[in-house]
Amino acid sequence: MGNQVRCRCQSCAIRSLTGPAILITLGVLFLLHQLHGGYFDFGNTWPLILMVIGLLQLASAFAPRDGHIEAQASTAVPGVPPSPPAGAPPPVSPSERQ
Repeated sequence: MGNQVRCRCQSCAIRSLTGPAILITLGVLFLLHQLHGGYFDFGNTWPLILMVIGLLQLASAFAPRDGHIEAQASTAVPGVPPSPPAGAPPPVSPSERQ
């Protein structure tokens, strides 16, 4: 996973901010709840969380995708060893060694 190329287009950059924006919104709502004596509880503020998610989704949808990189599937077949270099003798199977 460490060798995957990450997309740096504006649409993907905005989409990657969704998680941090939700956490910041929740933190601000909890702070307001503590400061204003319980008026800002979850029953009153859950629409704000949905609006933040919706705004980020809209911004991501309308942002340009110039330079977008699609996720590419691995072309290597797992379990198959690489082919030997040209000019190398063919591999000997264990049954032929005896």
